[in-house]
Amino acid sequence: MRTRVAVAMSGGVDSAVAALLLVQQGYDVLGLMMRLWAEEEGDTDGQGLRANRCCTPQGVEDARRVAQLLDIPFYLLNYEREFKAAVVDPFVGEYAAGRTPNPCLACNRHIKFGLLLERARSLGADLLATGHYARIVQGEGRYRLLKSADRRKDQSYVLYMLGQRELGQVLFPLGELTKDEVRARAAQAGLPVGEKPESQEICFVGDEGYHPFLSRQAPATVRPGPIVDATGRVLGQHQGLAFYTVGQRHGLGLASSGHTDVKGPLYVLRLDPVRNALVVGPEEALGQQELIAGQVSFVAGYAPPVSGVTAKVRYKAPEAPGTLLPLDEGRVRLVFDQPQRAITPGQAVVFYQGEEVLGGGIINRTQAVSSK
Repeated sequence: MRTRVAVAMSGGVDSAVAALLLVQQGYDVLGLMMRLWAEEEGDTDGQGLRANRCCTPQGVEDARRVAQLLDIPFYLLNYEREFKAAVVDPFVGEYAAGRTPNPCLACNRHIKFGLLLERARSLGADLLATGHYARIVQGEGRYRLLKSADRRKDQSYVLYMLGQRELGQVLFPLGELTKDEVRARAAQAGLPVGEKPESQEICFVGDEGYHPFLSRQAPATVRPGPIVDATGRVLGQHQGLAFYTVGQRHGLGLASSGHTDVKGPLYVLRLDPVRNALVVGPEEALGQQELIAGQVSFVAGYAPPVSGVTAKVRYKAPEAPGTLLPLDEGRVRLVFDQPQRAITPGQAVVFYQGEEVLGGGIINRTQAVSSK
């Protein structure tokens, strides 16, 4: 009996080519697409599909057409309620708490590799495949999660939460390909999504951006308050903490001269939700050498060696070497060899050893110098 693989489809080129490759390799393939939550505004589709970028009416139609061309079954699954509870509500809550979240992490943890994986198995699939750019290899008695062969498109950062159970049931067919090769495969097969542009925005936020979205979903996050320096001196007024993130320079509405003794531009150092205050200072104050992360998980199921580790503190950040020190209650302390710029609470820190993903967690707090 052929191995049955469910492919998480989005209507884009990556998931389409993932399905194509699996069909060509002889798997019994079926396509799954999720209908996810979006705000009621802009509901114009006769089927009730709204403006979530991951499941627009055009995206659904594109995914159906690909499934028809590949002659595979296609299922549209409703996860609006679950997505709202697991992804959207925590996203709003994090901003209200003065942190800057990455909702793709919650989606991968709870929806794609949680609920969707379970649904795939209930539909008789042995494995779930996605269009992520990453690799899974098996050796030394366990599964290892590796960076993509195409380092420019590598998505291993947003997959750090996958453990041995998930990796044993997941395929990443694009892991050895470049984006150009993926588009070429789509063109060769006559898939209608070969030149479809990539979406870089948060899927449940419309073209207007997340500030208006937050103003509707959580008005407290856009409440004006003081801009202060590190001593607490008031320098001006911000328009709402949700409009700012650590390391931001533009859009503060104030200049350094006449406000503070600092010479040169001012940057956001941290958000203080208790006082509804935006703390600013000079660029050199952005350097932080250590962090505490919570909700930590390790791919192997146990903590790696403390040395020889590199870490990324944002999706596009370069890796930097440091020492990993496990703490209690699912937390770790990471001490970098050199200060890192604009480490942001709410973002993920992901640990690597060479091309292998070791695990990661959510940044809780940072500090400039080591403490005992």
